Amino acid sequence: MLAVNGEWGTGDARVARELFGTDGVRGRANTHPMTAELALRLGAAAGRFFRRDDSAPHRVVIGKDTRLSGYMLENALTAGFTSTGMNVLLLGPVPTPAVGLLTRSMRADVGVMISASHNPAEDNGIKFFGPDGFKLSDAAEEEIEALLKAGVRPAQAGHIGRAKRIDDGRFRYVERVKSTFPAGFNLSGLRVVLDCANGASYRAAPEVLWELGAEVVAMGVSPDGHNINDGVGSTATQAAAARIREIRADVGICLDGDADRVILLDETGAEADGDQIMALLAERWAAEDRLKDGTLVATVMSNLGLERFLEGKGLALHRTAVGDRYVVEAMRQHGWNLGGEQSGHIVMTDHATTGDGLMAALQFLAEMVRTGQPASALAHRFESVPQMLRNVRYTAGTDPLGDPAVQAAIAEGEASLNGTGRVLIRKSGTEPLIRVMAEAEDEALMGRIVDEIVASVQKAG
Repeated sequence: MLAVNGEWGTGDARVARELFGTDGVRGRANTHPMTAELALRLGAAAGRFFRRDDSAPHRVVIGKDTRLSGYMLENALTAGFTSTGMNVLLLGPVPTPAVGLLTRSMRADVGVMISASHNPAEDNGIKFFGPDGFKLSDAAEEEIEALLKAGVRPAQAGHIGRAKRIDDGRFRYVERVKSTFPAGFNLSGLRVVLDCANGASYRAAPEVLWELGAEVVAMGVSPDGHNINDGVGSTATQAAAARIREIRADVGICLDGDADRVILLDETGAEADGDQIMALLAERWAAEDRLKDGTLVATVMSNLGLERFLEGKGLALHRTAVGDRYVVEAMRQHGWNLGGEQSGHIVMTDHATTGDGLMAALQFLAEMVRTGQPASALAHRFESVPQMLRNVRYTAGTDPLGDPAVQAAIAEGEASLNGTGRVLIRKSGTEPLIRVMAEAEDEALMGRIVDEIVASVQKAG
């Protein structure tokens, strides 16, 4: 299967954009496009997009994670939005799903999250939510980008917006997350290692678990502007696993920098990724007749083992392009209510408008309470098909996937598998990388296929 315009899916080619990637705008702080000047212009463009005239008040909700550059970008975006007459409500450090929730509940026209998710502290990003709390469509982002390039007409002096800090945004989010935990259940007796990645959830997540009765052993809750995702969080679970074994905890929860994804650890420290979590939830929801149309939505990166597991349960897997926004688009289009990504984005549209790592973790803990089983008995629902992923950096402006030699290497790899596995090649939506992935029971064959495709990409790019 070959990528179309850098995205995998059903063949629907997406319009190329210069600024927006698969999850907003992202880059190295103080380097284009993550500069104060660009953030100001982007805020003005988004403000003009959502405020077409000066006849009525409009508002934007802005949240951020704990990166030092968040202060700079928050102020620049505020200046841009207020210059077009938007009133700005500043939430401070909150998880990404809190922005989606509060955009809708506070009747805002747009929400903004300043975060680079699981990336290091030197990076940052800006992503937008519409008034319904869902991430903006490609078409909306393209129009905002066009407005930015064309230049934005500012509001008249008497219509400049105001900015106000909202002090209880975190508490509103905490209460919403707790409301998704089954009534009559509590976490009393559970010792939970909670790794907040020194990120946006460093206060909210421990509060939720403690208020539900858990014994919380928190780590990654001392952000200093520079240590987000640094040796902690969902992409670095070793410290949490060691802590679980040291104190004999029952389960570990590892969130990323903006808390929209989660990796779970059982009592031995073994990982359960998004595929395993989705398998458990789909199985349970189907048994309770809660899984709409018996369908789980995941991306093309989800393991073949998940697909086989669902088929064995009489359930369906619908695959989308990579990116939780495309998962959500499919869910909304078809009315499905459970989806996510292998990386740990779990989307439950009965409860939230975007991935919520903490909310997904609570669903897992609820199963531990309901069944009385240890995490290890719940967290590993299927045997994963061996999978190999290699990232190949290429020169910006080139198109390695259009090279005939690369296409030939991909075709040869698929032919070698002869239906016993998968080959997936795609461009990253946030940086100049080609991601080369293969799945196969024959690991030697899989390694050879990946090596040959990587070599062809390196030569072409």
